[in-house]
Amino acid sequence: MNILITGGAGFIGFNFIKFLLSKYKYTIINLDLLTYASNLESLVDRVDHENYHFIKGDICNRDLLNDIFSQYNIDVVINFAAESHVDRSIDDPEIFLKTNVIGTQALLDTAKKNWKVSSDKYDREFKKGVKFIQQMKCMVL
Repeated sequence: MNILITGGAGFIGFNFIKFLLSKYKYTIINLDLLTYASNLESLVDRVDHENYHFIKGDICNRDLLNDIFSQYNIDVVINFAAESHVDRSIDDPEIFLKTNVIGTQALLDTAKKNWKVSSDKYDREFKKGVKFIQQMKCMVL
């Protein structure tokens, strides 16, 4: 199984990746932009793991997402990528919309495009066993 984890250098994401790699033989593709909330050093002991691949990039980049889906034949997407620091949302609310809304939409569109069985836009049949998991974060002002 090939799993794309976005935001995998954040606290929740990297702990989840460590858990998966210690328990399962899944191939993990970690896509992270490495912003203020990221800590790639926390995954340093996983870098050489044969089933772990890190890609620095933005979930809003649809070309990159399509390349990842094509190269790794993604079966599952787990989206941990999110802007969640309230103080930053006050200073720059646009980045929250970009990542949390536009980025999630880009991931959903890419998964839908790559997982559809036929090219008919009205066909609702997708590959068996694929999953999109959206990790929710709430902000309190």
